[in-house]
Amino acid sequence: MSATMAGTGNLPRPLMRVRNLMKHFPLRRRAIGLGRSSVRAVDGISFDVMKGETLGVVGESGCGKSTMARVLMQLIRQDSGEVVFDGRTVGDRTLPLQAFRRQAQMVFQDSYASLNPRMTIEDSIAFGPIVHGTTPAKALDRSHALLARVGLAPARFAGRYPHELSGGQRQRVNIARALAVEPQLVILDEAVSALDKSVEAQVLNLLEDLKRELALTYLFISHDLNVVRYLCDRVIVMYLGQVVEIGPAAEVFDSPRHPYTKALLRSVPSGDPLRRLDAPPLSGDPPNPIEPPSGCRFHPRCVVAQPVCSRAVPSLTDCGDRHAVACLRWQSGSGYSPASDIGGLPPIRTVEVSHA
Repeated sequence: MSATMAGTGNLPRPLMRVRNLMKHFPLRRRAIGLGRSSVRAVDGISFDVMKGETLGVVGESGCGKSTMARVLMQLIRQDSGEVVFDGRTVGDRTLPLQAFRRQAQMVFQDSYASLNPRMTIEDSIAFGPIVHGTTPAKALDRSHALLARVGLAPARFAGRYPHELSGGQRQRVNIARALAVEPQLVILDEAVSALDKSVEAQVLNLLEDLKRELALTYLFISHDLNVVRYLCDRVIVMYLGQVVEIGPAAEVFDSPRHPYTKALLRSVPSGDPLRRLDAPPLSGDPPNPIEPPSGCRFHPRCVVAQPVCSRAVPSLTDCGDRHAVACLRWQSGSGYSPASDIGGLPPIRTVEVSHA
């Protein structure tokens, strides 16, 4: 089964379709013995973003999450593949980039670097609508209305500059700026990871309220699995530039199918200070993205890998209702032997900490 999850049942229609998206970054100098090399940041991914949902994207640092987001926004162009938004291909004559960016906006992790330090807050928010043809007066009115909506009183904040705001306040400004052109889709790339937990909770609640009131669709990229579980309807798990699992958030978190997903979930710190892990759930560093392993890219770190895993490339396979995984264990006729798979991943070991 493909990552498009064709059997979506009663789900809304796809707002964005991503097909075989690929982005490699050529190295300026050829590495010794590697010939013409490139970093395979995004390496042939496909998925749908359903209208009205919050789709989470998780994975280790360097797996390609942020590169994928920038390609989706066409801040960098893909090498191959296509992005179809609301039935039209992004970047061609049916949907030019300016028209697309009125429908899709992005909120970045660094709230300060995202804002022009020489522009006031009201001007930063009004800039997008003016570019898209709104009169300056109406754009400022919209700017003030959005400031109020994200909890920043226009009388106090409209004339300030970014350095005069806290990190949480700046991120609220970035959210208001993204909403100023009235988009359908908002891509949030680690938008709350730089905030302390109290401010993070406020911003997450704000995002939930805005989604409900404005009928928004979110693509939410984060390394915080607890936040993803709270906020997202479906989850994509990425590893070394590829999608290894995709499905409903509750099912992915409660019944993960891919060994990498299981390892990620086992890596979440316990809330009990008296219990600690006896062994790391996932050992080793991700392989070199210039020369990824043959076969399944996770097999060098996988505790249930078999010889076939180093030879055969797994494809996304249906393993439940709207749930797909790229693992030979779930792919019929792959050559993987369930008989030698001793129940999958070993149980997690914890140690009771005694104060005696």
